[in-house]
Amino acid sequence: MDLLLIGYGKMNHLVAEMAAEQGHRVVKTIRRPGEWVSGWTPGLVAIDFSVPEAVLDHVERCMEAGIPLVIGTTGWNHHRERVQELVSHAQVGVVYGANFSVGVHAFYRIVRAAAQSLPASYEPYVWEAHHAQKRDAPSGTAKHLAALLEAGGRSGFSVASTRAGAIPGTHVVGWEGADDSITLTHTARSRRGFAAGAVVAAHWILGRRGLHEFGEVMDSIASGAPR
Repeated sequence: MDLLLIGYGKMNHLVAEMAAEQGHRVVKTIRRPGEWVSGWTPGLVAIDFSVPEAVLDHVERCMEAGIPLVIGTTGWNHHRERVQELVSHAQVGVVYGANFSVGVHAFYRIVRAAAQSLPASYEPYVWEAHHAQKRDAPSGTAKHLAALLEAGGRSGFSVASTRAGAIPGTHVVGWEGADDSITLTHTARSRRGFAAGAVVAAHWILGRRGLHEFGEVMDSIASGAPR
């Protein structure tokens, strides 16, 4: 598989390392808009770990060029309708996600099950911590966790964020009851898990069309669904 890396911060550095380990090839890295060129090879997939304000431009360029895209950048959801429109008219697909960690997606399922099991007397909360350079707060993962709680009929709970140092990512969902408390925690030891998920998503989106959330990728792989 050939990869086009959009942005070359810590995440796409790791994607490049993991791609090489798995026998994939990075054909170009785009660090700024002026580096975009035409004449891409067939079978190319782009992976975007850049900045939120650039995502819409990257979607437009990739869809026009017929390049499948994996969006690892968060904080662009206010452009969701426009992205959906662009993808719907393209011959290739896009995978996006608040978090590309396989473990986090298992964590989502655990939180959903816990939220459905607990009575309304238990008060939930969400807390997340990331490195100081992360721009969006709360994180996209924390927002998704909050949405899972809201889907279970909860509202008005606290969602808190911490930005400090080089924390790869910690997410906590807790419930406080009158007589006890429950705490569920996912802690990333490094960013490699996110990079690995992005490479998995890049392979999955080849030959597919439409806009897909990374959870669909994990569900498809877990079910053994054919391509």
